[in-house]
Amino acid sequence: MSAFERVAERVRGWPPVAVDAGIAGVCWVNALIQAAVNERLVWWIPLVAAVASAGLMVRRRFPFEATIVVGATTVPLAWGDAMGDLPPAQLVATYTFAALCPPLERLILSVGTVCGIVASILPDEKVLNLGLVGIAFTAAYALGTGARARRDRIAMLEERAARLAEEQDAAATRERERIAREMHDILAHSMSMVVIQAEAGPVAVRSDPAKAEEVFDTISETAREALAQLRRALGVLRSEEVSRRPAPGLAALPALVDDVRRAGLAVTLEEAGERRDVPSDLGVTAYRIVQEALTNTVKHAEAGSARVRLSWRDRGLRLEISDDGRGPGAPGGGGHGLVGMRERVAAAGGELETGAGSGGTGYRVAATLPLD
Repeated sequence: MSAFERVAERVRGWPPVAVDAGIAGVCWVNALIQAAVNERLVWWIPLVAAVASAGLMVRRRFPFEATIVVGATTVPLAWGDAMGDLPPAQLVATYTFAALCPPLERLILSVGTVCGIVASILPDEKVLNLGLVGIAFTAAYALGTGARARRDRIAMLEERAARLAEEQDAAATRERERIAREMHDILAHSMSMVVIQAEAGPVAVRSDPAKAEEVFDTISETAREALAQLRRALGVLRSEEVSRRPAPGLAALPALVDDVRRAGLAVTLEEAGERRDVPSDLGVTAYRIVQEALTNTVKHAEAGSARVRLSWRDRGLRLEISDDGRGPGAPGGGGHGLVGMRERVAAAGGELETGAGSGGTGYRVAATLPLD
């Protein structure tokens, strides 16, 4: 690193007020030296030069006003031979308004600066200096424009980073909500089946030992499947390898219905129309809707039978789960399960209907999921 670069690095670490004070002091001393060299150091030159320097002190907060003050004082100082051919204060002001002012103010100040340059040079018949002065002021303006472009780019990158952070937070929130829905569906269904089978176990042990063995096998199988599904649902929270078993979809509905039948509810599974391939996420949504509806039936409806019907349509899949239980007034049936179903259906772009079954008997859940 060169000596100039080291000095520039130190200056960048100074407070802006200290930098502006140093620039103002250099410009004021330069005016006094120029006037003294030209033997024109009269009483008013230090005062006017001080006003110009004071304008540079506020150039960051009020670039438009500071440039006007500096320009208004530079012309008389030039006429008094106190500025030399290149007025440093006006060059700093040009850089400042190019970097900080909006377009209209930049246009006004640019025209004013050109007029000031012409007014300062022509009376002294220094027309040949117009080229050198023009190049200097053009360079100052270009440096200010570059600083403005650099600042705008930094602001754009910061805004983009903030927007990306917001999108990541939103994605994390959606993922947490998805995991919460998955865990609710898994635990609500599996634990309901386990509780029902466990309650029936003691009775079966006394009356039918073979049936009791089947009950306990069902409890074990249901618990293992729940653990496997929980591992899949929570796998996104861990970096290590998790089970590669696919998430349950439409193909898993018969097994789900069999589990519910073993819990004592007579369930029928019907399908109408020509089955088509569906995306895996839509299959999971359909499976969870059926699972949650049957779980609510087992837990709250006191139903003896239920029906699951899949209807394949031209542009969608319609699911209907109905039972012959107590209907919408069943206690405990309005918890997070229905909310989770609505969120799943809404995320898939479908529609969900819930309420009393046909003829006002039982409860019905109907979901329409688009396939295109």
